[in-house]
Amino acid sequence: MYTKIESARLLYINLNQQKLRVEEYIHVRDAITNDGKVTDISRMVILPATYIGSPRHMHEYAQDAMTYVRSYGSPDLFITFTCNSVGSEIKELAHGQSPADRHDLINRVFRKILIKLIDIITKSCIYGEVNCCMYSIEWQKRVFRMAHILIWLKEKIRPGDVDNVIREEIPDIQQDPVLFEIVSKLMIYVPCGALNMKSPCMYETISKKNDLQNTDG
Repeated sequence: MYTKIESARLLYINLNQQKLRVEEYIHVRDAITNDGKVTDISRMVILPATYIGSPRHMHEYAQDAMTYVRSYGSPDLFITFTCNSVGSEIKELAHGQSPADRHDLINRVFRKILIKLIDIITKSCIYGEVNCCMYSIEWQKRVFRMAHILIWLKEKIRPGDVDNVIREEIPDIQQDPVLFEIVSKLMIYVPCGALNMKSPCMYETISKKNDLQNTDG
C-alpha cells in the first residue's frame, strides 16, 4: 500500500510539472541564466519541497536548522528518544502479533509519545524556558524508530550546571521505586558472554561485541 501511494504521488508530480510551476524554481532559472542554452538542460522531473524526503524538502530543513544556530547559537541539550518495545501501548496494540507486524500502529504510538515529550520540555519548561527546538527521526532498520532532539534554552547551561541536568546513576529504590524500575529495565544493557548465553549479541558461544572489538583492535 505504501508503494502504491508513493507511486501515485510521483505520477501526479510527473504529469503536473506545469501546474507546480517548476520553471520558476530558482535553480532552474539560474541554470538558464548562466548557461544561456535552454535546449542543453535535460528534461527531468523536479520534486517540490512538499514531497517528503525530496532534496528540496531536506534542503529547507537544513536551512531552518542553520537559522536556529545563527539566531541562538549552539544547542544546549541533545536528547535521544527511542521507541519502547515493551511499552504498555505497544503491547495492547500487538494482540498476539509482534511489533514488526504493525509498523503503522507502532509509528503512530511513537509519534504521539514524542509530541508529548516535546510538549513537556517546551511548555512545562522542565529544563528552563525554551527558545526553540528541532528533532530528526531516524530508523535504524531494527523495527523501531529513534528521535534526536536539539533544545535551545533561553538561559544557557554552564559547565557547572551539567550535573543538575544530566545524571548517570541508578535511582534509590526506596526514594523513587518507579524511576528505579524504569532505569534498571530500560537504561541498562543486559550482560552477555558467560553471564548470559542467551543474549542477542551471542553467536554460538562467542559474543559479537568481543569479536568486533578484536577485529577493530
